[in-house]
Amino acid sequence: MKSTKKQPCLKRMKPFIGVVFLQFGYAGMDILSKAALNKGMSNYVLVVYRHVFAFVVMAPFALILEKKVRPKMTFSIFMKIVALSFLEPVIDQNLYFLGMKYTTATFAVSMYNVLPAITFVMAFILRLEKIKIKSRRSQAKVVGTLATVAGAMVMTLIKGPVLNLFGIHGSNPHNPQHGGVNLQHAIKGSVMITIGCFSCACFMILQALTIEAYPAELSLTAWICLFGTVEGGIVALIMERRNLSVWSLKWDTKLLAAVYSGIVCSGMAYYIQGAVMKTRGPVFVTTFNPLCMVIVAIMGSFFLAEQISLGRVIGAIVIILGLYLVVWGKSNDYESPCPTTKEHTLPDKQTVDESNSIEEHSNHEVISLSNLGAGNIARDEQV
Repeated sequence: MKSTKKQPCLKRMKPFIGVVFLQFGYAGMDILSKAALNKGMSNYVLVVYRHVFAFVVMAPFALILEKKVRPKMTFSIFMKIVALSFLEPVIDQNLYFLGMKYTTATFAVSMYNVLPAITFVMAFILRLEKIKIKSRRSQAKVVGTLATVAGAMVMTLIKGPVLNLFGIHGSNPHNPQHGGVNLQHAIKGSVMITIGCFSCACFMILQALTIEAYPAELSLTAWICLFGTVEGGIVALIMERRNLSVWSLKWDTKLLAAVYSGIVCSGMAYYIQGAVMKTRGPVFVTTFNPLCMVIVAIMGSFFLAEQISLGRVIGAIVIILGLYLVVWGKSNDYESPCPTTKEHTLPDKQTVDESNSIEEHSNHEVISLSNLGAGNIARDEQV
């Protein structure tokens, strides 16, 4: 009995564990990628190497584990994969890294938090998200999505007094969010990151649609990484045609950033996103995106002795409350498979049993009638 109760609980927790793991992975990627870009690495080359490592790692798993379940490739699925590889690996990542070059890693992360709102609106327009204005759960989804974005903006824009939490004394009196960022560069970076958010939202929606026709997450991930390498390589060769030295890699931060972001934030991220979207949809995945800022703030306070201001704490609380509202609002949208199967199988068994009892009863009546008829015939013969 205990094992049967634990299984549905684990199934319900898997999507939450997956999306939280993604945010931890993205937090590490932002730090490593910014360090590599500051050392002169080309963002176009970083995108190419990132998907090379992702494809090399994910392709063997796709070939072995999904050999029997991989559906046939059709022209429609092929074109969707090509579009997916262009939307996220090429457009989104290059614009995100370019925006990070012009600003800072923290500024880029904070700007990227408009992604849940964009994805929510697009999913609603395409009828992938259920919204009933009079329903409390639908209202909670809308308010929760806006709250996560608002909380991220509060963490970015509002400082407030410095708090001494967990006995940690911050040693960095300067605000790293805006230090050294030119206003003109900030505007350029904001525009690039915003366009990248629209591209990523389109990627999420299209991935959710592609998963329905091609339900093989590992294989789809490998295809996206392969075509992302090809398409990103063409863009990189055009943009860096006069500087071929940018393709060289050494045992330094550049290589670490490419390997880490490729395996964790491309290969594993595409797979986890696809698996979660099967049951929870694209809005659920993107709603947890602002959680990355909370993780960065906590990790920075512990490992980098960064100051924690009141604005960051308030923003983090608003983000967590917003996530709770979204999760509560979407709890009825995607029911767990166990209860539904029971609800369907029990009536079926009842109808089968009832039909069998009816048949047995009717057969019994036929036999009794036939016996009665035989008895009447015997009596007539005796007379």
